[in-house]
Amino acid sequence: MDRPEVGWIAAIIIGGLAGWLAEMFMKSNTGVLMNIILGIVGAALASFLLGLIGVGFGGWLGYLVAGFIGACILIALARMLSGSRV
Repeated sequence: MDRPEVGWIAAIIIGGLAGWLAEMFMKSNTGVLMNIILGIVGAALASFLLGLIGVGFGGWLGYLVAGFIGACILIALARMLSGSRV
């Protein structure tokens, strides 16, 4: 229990920021709600994938980095599957 957890409200705020950063980096055009969803789901995805190789993030900054990485992965996957720019 040494690892600090991020609360729900903080997850929404940090997820929105991570999604927005990914939106700017990937040059996609998503809205605020989609940014929040991308950031939160992206953080869970990136934490899982990075955990497979032994990398773990904790706290607010770790959640932001994981959310950014995961959101970029999700945007790239959506582009590949749809064949268009998301």
